[in-house]
Amino acid sequence: MPDPDADKQQNERDLAQLEIEKPKSHAAGATAVAVSMKRALGHMGAVRTAKTLLKLNQAEGFDCMSCAWPDPDPGHRHAAEFCENGAKAVAEEGTTNRATPEFFAAHSIEDLSGRTEHWLGQQGRITHPMIKRPGGTHYEPIDWNDAFTLIGDELNGLASPDEAVFYTSGRASNESAFVYQLFARAFGTNNMPDCSNMCHESTSIALQESIGIGKASVTLDDVYNAELIIIAGQNPGTNHPRMLSALEKAKQNGAKILSINPLREAGLVNFKNPQTPRGMVGPGTDLTDMFLPIALNGDLALFQAFGSLLVEWDALDHDFIAAHTTGFEAWREHVSAVDWDVVTSTTGLSRAQITEAAELLRDSKATVFCWAMGLTQHRNAVATIKEVTNLAFAQGNIGKPGAGLFPVRGHSNVQGDRTMGIWERPPQHFLDAIQKEFGFDPPREHGLDTVDSIRAMRDGKAHFFLGLGGNFAQATPDSDVTFDALRKVRMTVQISTKINRGHLVCGQTALILPTLGRTEKDVQASGQQYISVEDSTCSVHASRGPLPPASPHLKSEVAIITSIAEATIGDRHGINWEAMRDDYRNIRAHIAQVVPGCEGYEVNVRRPGGFILPHPPRDSRTFDTESGLGEFAVSPIDVLQVPPNHLILQTLRSHDQFNTTIYGFSDRYRGIEGGRRVVFVHREDISALGFRDGDIVDIVTKWDDDDNVRCAPSFRIVEYATPRGSAAAYYPETNPLVPLDSTALQSNCPTSKSIIVSLVPAGEGRSAENAADQDSTGSDWSHKTQPQPEHLS
Repeated sequence: MPDPDADKQQNERDLAQLEIEKPKSHAAGATAVAVSMKRALGHMGAVRTAKTLLKLNQAEGFDCMSCAWPDPDPGHRHAAEFCENGAKAVAEEGTTNRATPEFFAAHSIEDLSGRTEHWLGQQGRITHPMIKRPGGTHYEPIDWNDAFTLIGDELNGLASPDEAVFYTSGRASNESAFVYQLFARAFGTNNMPDCSNMCHESTSIALQESIGIGKASVTLDDVYNAELIIIAGQNPGTNHPRMLSALEKAKQNGAKILSINPLREAGLVNFKNPQTPRGMVGPGTDLTDMFLPIALNGDLALFQAFGSLLVEWDALDHDFIAAHTTGFEAWREHVSAVDWDVVTSTTGLSRAQITEAAELLRDSKATVFCWAMGLTQHRNAVATIKEVTNLAFAQGNIGKPGAGLFPVRGHSNVQGDRTMGIWERPPQHFLDAIQKEFGFDPPREHGLDTVDSIRAMRDGKAHFFLGLGGNFAQATPDSDVTFDALRKVRMTVQISTKINRGHLVCGQTALILPTLGRTEKDVQASGQQYISVEDSTCSVHASRGPLPPASPHLKSEVAIITSIAEATIGDRHGINWEAMRDDYRNIRAHIAQVVPGCEGYEVNVRRPGGFILPHPPRDSRTFDTESGLGEFAVSPIDVLQVPPNHLILQTLRSHDQFNTTIYGFSDRYRGIEGGRRVVFVHREDISALGFRDGDIVDIVTKWDDDDNVRCAPSFRIVEYATPRGSAAAYYPETNPLVPLDSTALQSNCPTSKSIIVSLVPAGEGRSAENAADQDSTGSDWSHKTQPQPEHLS
């Protein structure tokens, strides 16, 4: 269990380093270049920096391990085709620091557990396979073959394959993802949670039901050629910085941009492109034409209000609606009856603001809708994204140039992993193809997603955990519950490049299997290999690392997975694991036979820039839904009821992090330097709650009838331009506040953007008595729906 005294001391040290400055009004520019190069040179030196950054996101280079933003056509890429955070990601992986067996001998697990995420990440690349044995206090080296045998014995000793959990992060390649899902299914389970379950799962469900495919219906050219781009619940400047270049080009082509976000982020205001003189020394480009500072959880109401106005103005594409959709009449009646009092109170916006924004939509003949976690991590997330799709249907903004739906993925190959079969709910046609190609019938029942996997480990129903990349312990909700669940497991295995919290919050037996990174050469029996990935616009392309491996003892992800498979199931089903390990062309040959749209995979992916997977709604305005048409959805406005003296908290990233990896302590666009334990609150809320800007508070929440009061201690209040009633703080520090059972309807995605919290003076949050007092104010997480006309209820 966490040590409260140790936590308090660390929090005090963190807070002592904090500096609050005026937030910046622009993103990138000369500062970004300076920061990128300083980090890269400090971690890698001049030679390695040149070898990596000049190959990053190039057609013959390697794909960035950071976000999944698409690359321009090969002929239109800059020599420096990367952003500040991409350079940081490369520097972190390409570092010359090493975590050797001697390092682990010098630092016990208890010692490492007391270190920050940033400190752990700075210790460098893991050089040898390591093991913590039952009752052990330290990790110690283990031979690769011994490790594989140990894992195989543990898996074969389970009472059922469904007692094993196989997790995947978005850093895995298509090749490793394919062999990973093949191994899990050959072993006998669909327990394949992945990081999508915690981010865009709501998108996948909503789009699958609405348009028949859970992916973006746009290409990068559509962004360039849009008349209007709507950016909702997304902060490109920090999370997808290369998107700013695309938005700048769209603005130059005449596009307007509507930004919808609780925080006025720098990347939504002005962009200083480091690739241009105007960006380096000039004023930059103003991006947003209109900004709507929406209250947290108000997006569903806003989009229905947009629909209501479009119907009122008859700003509709009746030909598209008639030819390609179903359910329009029910949707029209529903949005026509929208209650504007509910809309304005839920969104925090005036009717005049909403109407002005809707006029942009009305006047556009080609609109691209972009969104990210700000829409997906709410209880009503699936309904909200379906409402975005409704707006696209209403004006025919699918399957035409400059228009479409664009969920912007946050991790480099998270979409490719899903394409390759990493999903706990695989479609039957995919399983049929597996059976035809490999001669065994894979399990047909659905497996466990991320939240259900934690529950299974917590309840003693899962005894083995294997993580293909990522930091499961820190990426997941309800940290104390998740940590306890992982510690109950008999064996945890992590395929990793660097130390993270998941190595310290571990099972009775724990293994760390160090793997190659994207930056490194991958040489197997048949020679040097390349891997492939898929970006947010369904583009699949090759990736080739330029650096020698950080250690001669590293193995590739494919080599590790296939070796575990051999140790576990051997030649069962006649699968030739060795052939796939020795030559990745054999994997891609299987992919071509199994994965829809991947026919001719080997030839197509070797082309400069790769190839784009089929997308029926985009390509031919056809929809693989139950009706065979695009399906309008009717959803009641779901209103989150917030008790007095409480706020809705969203968790978010600093500019100096990627997912759970903390690069440093500078969130310069928000004016935060030297620390992370801050909570952004509106000045009037600060006063109304009895605090002042700069006060130190504990953040507390309680979930329904659960007696577990959750607390994140010692956060500094920062006055910030955010809507009344809304607050924000960084994760993973605030993950302990997200209840495991608070998830989105249908998708089971954690509701990390709508946590009802109270702020209490520092030190009081751990008090059960104080928490009970807070609860007596009526704190709950209830939702209320707008009363509907009788025929719709």
